[in-house]
Amino acid sequence: MSTTNAGAEDAPWVDGNALAGPLGEIMGADFTVAELTCAGCRTTRPLAAMRVFDRAPGLVARCPHCEHVVMRVVRTTGRFLVDLRGSLVLSLPVPQ
Repeated sequence: MSTTNAGAEDAPWVDGNALAGPLGEIMGADFTVAELTCAGCRTTRPLAAMRVFDRAPGLVARCPHCEHVVMRVVRTTGRFLVDLRGSLVLSLPVPQ
């Protein structure tokens, strides 16, 4: 599955599906079905709808509505760091 921003060849971001792999590796869950509530505008959207900037060390996710930073994910030599200060709620369905 491509996560490239369709319609913009040199866009600085990809869609939130870029977070699903690293978060799934960290927490062992399927994050393609996750929803995130932005602390900036209080809008809840699928994680896949976030704009992920991946051209820096780590991944930075921004709300597509207000551009507030909602999540940062960084992998160091021995740790993953997940910063959720820009989010109010990260919601996942209970596995059946």
